[in-house]
Amino acid sequence: MSVDIRQLHHKSDLVKAFKLFRAAMVGLPSFGPIDEEWIEKVVEPGRTLAVYDNNEIVGTARSYSGLIVVPGGAKVPHAAVTHVGVLSTHRRRGFAKALLQEQLQTARQKGEVIASLRAADARIYSRFGYAIANFSAGFELDKTRVKFHAGVDASTDGIRFVDAQDAWPLLSAIYEKQDHPRSASISRSTYWWNFQAHRLRFDTGSNYVAVHGTPGAEDGYVRYHPVGADSWFFSNRRTIVVDDIVANSPQVYVKLITHLLSLDLPDVLVFPSRPVDDALTLLFDDFRALTVTHQREETWLRLIHVEAALRARSYRGDKSIVLQINDDFLPDNNGRYRISADGIAVTSDEPEVVADAGALAAAYLGGIRWQQLQAAGRLLLSSPAAIAALDELFSVDAAPYAGTMF
Repeated sequence: MSVDIRQLHHKSDLVKAFKLFRAAMVGLPSFGPIDEEWIEKVVEPGRTLAVYDNNEIVGTARSYSGLIVVPGGAKVPHAAVTHVGVLSTHRRRGFAKALLQEQLQTARQKGEVIASLRAADARIYSRFGYAIANFSAGFELDKTRVKFHAGVDASTDGIRFVDAQDAWPLLSAIYEKQDHPRSASISRSTYWWNFQAHRLRFDTGSNYVAVHGTPGAEDGYVRYHPVGADSWFFSNRRTIVVDDIVANSPQVYVKLITHLLSLDLPDVLVFPSRPVDDALTLLFDDFRALTVTHQREETWLRLIHVEAALRARSYRGDKSIVLQINDDFLPDNNGRYRISADGIAVTSDEPEVVADAGALAAAYLGGIRWQQLQAAGRLLLSSPAAIAALDELFSVDAAPYAGTMF
C-alpha cells in the first residue's frame, strides 16, 4: 500500500499536526493556545512528518536533533523522537509504521546514529526496533525521619533563589556544563527549553528555582513546586515535587538536597524520576525515611546506524565476541561485528551471539544485561560463555539515566 507521507514546513500545517497529536493522545493537559507564534518557538524546522489520507493529516511524528551520551562519554548525533500519533479513525492501516520508518531513514541520511523516545504506550515501539534501555526510579522522602549519615557535608552554602520565570537561560547553561553526565543523557535544545518556559507561564501554581554557585560560575540547580496548595496551611503532610535537579558534582547534589530539606513547612519530598542507583538512597541514617514509589522505563532506544553506534561506545574486559545483528526494519544494519575492548571490526566469522536490533538497543547503554535478554528468550543464538563475555564488554559504572522528558 502506498502511504502519502510529507515533510511539513508551513506553520499552519505544523499547528494542525500538533493539534492532531493532542487529539490522538486524548488526555494531555492544556498549556495554552497552539498557534503559529508558539510553533515557531517550540518546533524545530524540517523535523515534522505527517501522513495524509484524502489530502488531510491523519498522523504525525516529530523529532529534535541533538546529542546523546554513550558509555565511555562520547556524544553521538541523536534524534529525540516525540509527538507520534495517528487518529483513532485511521488505526491499523500501517500509517504509524510508515511514519516511523520514514523518520528513521531520514535521520540516518542526516547522519544521526541513535534515536530515543518516551513511550505513552509500551506495546507499540518494539515492533520498530526500539527497546527499553534503562529505568528510572521514583522516591518519596519523609523529612521528619531524615538525618544525614555522619561525614555528609549537609550545608546550604552557595545556594540562592532565582526567579522561576526568568531562570531558563541560566538553567540551560548549567545543564550544558555538566562534567560527567551519565550515558543516556541527551542535549536539551532551545526548543525544549522554550516548551518548559511556555508550560510554566500557564501554570497557576507556585514554582521555585534554587541554584548553587556564584553568579557566572553556577554548577547546579533544583526546580520544585508544592502540591495541595488549597490545604497547605492545615495539612500535616505538606508535599513538594522536585521537577528537575542537576548537579555537576556529588557535593553539589548533596547541597541541593539539603536545601530542599531546609524548607521549614514541607513534610514530604517527592522525586518522580531519578537514577535507579541514585546516591539519595544512601545519604541517611534511617534508610526507611526514603521510599521507592515506582520504577519505570525511561529511554526507549533505537540504533539508527548500528556500526556507527557500536564504534562510538567503549568496551571492557579481555574477551572478544562475534555478534550478528538482524534488523528487518532497517536492513542496512544487518551485519557481523567482532567486539573487544579495542573496539569493533566488521567480520565474516561465524557469530557466537545472534540478536535483533531491539535486543542490541536494550543492552547498548549497559542498563539491560545480555544475561537478562538471554533469559527472556530475546537472543536467536547464544551460549553462557558468550553472554558472560558480552556482559563484561558492555558493563558500565553508573546506571544510564537521561532525566529529560520530551
